Amino acid sequence: MTVQDINRYLDHAILKPDMTRQEVIDAIQLGIDYKVRTVCVRPCDIELAVAMCKGTETEVSCTLAFPHGCTMSAVKADEARHYIAAGVHEIDMVANYGFIRSGLWDEVTADIRAVVEVAKPAGVPVKVIFETAWLTLDEIKRTVQCAIDAGADFVKTSTGFNGEGATVEQVQAMLDAAQGRIKVKPSGGIRDRARAELFIAMGAHRLGNGYTSTAAICGAPAAGGDQPSAGGY
Repeated sequence: MTVQDINRYLDHAILKPDMTRQEVIDAIQLGIDYKVRTVCVRPCDIELAVAMCKGTETEVSCTLAFPHGCTMSAVKADEARHYIAAGVHEIDMVANYGFIRSGLWDEVTADIRAVVEVAKPAGVPVKVIFETAWLTLDEIKRTVQCAIDAGADFVKTSTGFNGEGATVEQVQAMLDAAQGRIKVKPSGGIRDRARAELFIAMGAHRLGNGYTSTAAICGAPAAGGDQPSAGGY
C-alpha cells in the first residue's frame, strides 16, 4: 500500500485539550502536507482548520460531546448546528455509553438520531464513537444496529481518551454487525503502518490516529506535497 493510498484513510486527530494555537496550526499543516482525508479537530479550532484546508485535498472533521458523550441529545444536536455553520465536513459524535451499558437501546438510537437529523440535510457524515473499551462484544454489536437505525454513516471504536483503543476483536464485531450497512472506523492505538494496514485489510473504511503518528503510518509525505512542518508533539 502506497503513501497515497493509506493517507486517504486517515482522520488525523488534533484533540489534546492543552494544545496551544501554534501547536494546532503546526498539526493541521502536518495533516495537509500528508494529504490525509481529514484533520479531526476540537470544536474551537474548526474555523482555523477550514481556512487552512481550503483548496487542499484535506477536509475537516470535528468531535462532538467529546470525550464522554453524556450531554443531552438536544445539546448534541445544537452542537452539530454550530459546527456545520462553521464549515465542518464531518462530525465524530460520542454516543452515550452509559445508556449502552444500561441496555437503553431506544435512548441510544434517539441520541444518535438527534445529531443525524441535523447533519444529514447538510450533507455532513456522522461517525458514532462507542468507547468500546467499556463495552462487551454484544453491546458493541447492538450499538452498531442502533447507529444503523439512526441513519449514521460510520461506527467508531474509541475517543483515545478513555481505556484502550481499537482491538481486532472489537473491530471484527463491528464489521460483523455492520454487514456492509454502515462504515467502520477503528480509532485509538493506531501508531504505525502495520497496525493501520491490519485494520484496512479487515475491511475498515477510515482510521483515527493521533497526529503524532501520521508520519509513522504514512512513511513519507504524499507525492507532490511539501515536507511535514516542524512542531506539535
